[in-house]
Amino acid sequence: MKSEPRTYVVTGAASGIGAATADLLAAGGDRVIRCDLRDADVLADLGTREGRERLAEGVAAASGGTVHGLVAVAGVGDLSPAPVRVNFFGTLATLDAVRPLLARSDRPRAVVVSSLSAVVAADESLAAACLSLDEEAAAEAAAKVVAAGYGHTVYPSSKLALNRWLRSAAVSPDWAGAGIPLNAVAPGVVDTETARKFVFGDPAARELVETMMPQPLGFPGPVEAVASLLAWTVSPGNAFMTGQILYADGGAEALLRP
Repeated sequence: MKSEPRTYVVTGAASGIGAATADLLAAGGDRVIRCDLRDADVLADLGTREGRERLAEGVAAASGGTVHGLVAVAGVGDLSPAPVRVNFFGTLATLDAVRPLLARSDRPRAVVVSSLSAVVAADESLAAACLSLDEEAAAEAAAKVVAAGYGHTVYPSSKLALNRWLRSAAVSPDWAGAGIPLNAVAPGVVDTETARKFVFGDPAARELVETMMPQPLGFPGPVEAVASLLAWTVSPGNAFMTGQILYADGGAEALLRP
């Protein structure tokens, strides 16, 4: 028997994994508040303080004050300091804004999107800079990494920092103590518009990525498989798992870290 409809917030919902997850949740009869830079119910740039405030205000208004599940997908992958601001600090701001709304609901859940790339290409010092929780200092550190020619490490470093923050926060009074499971899903390379633009269109780039992140179950992977895992983590059925990084990567993490 289907339970009462739940209200979900999905960031990064205009395309890719976010859109697929939002569509899947909506198809199940639940209400979805879509957040993104465009084509969404709440328009907000998570790389800025103003955008984060708009997200908090928009979600509070659209939800009526109660949210059952948060799926934080929004992120950027360009070779600039932006991933630090959006992927790490923007995600933390989203979690902070939505947590009180989750706490008012029955069987609340939250999940963030990480990345397999955190395993293979992250910069430990940049991840540590993020975990200092000083956004301006972390962005400055990222700018120095980019200037030194290592901009490709900023995205995975932001995800590594997110993983480490989550492992600690998930079991804290704010989350587990409030009865809110908080987890991460770390996809490998899946068939999104972004991957087609930056990876599949360049044979050399594709070969490099396939070598760094081998996926025994296929390259690229299906977006729908990641969306279904995200949807399950915020479902009532996920009642006893928290603080976990779930690799939806076709087996790559098992190969890289046997």
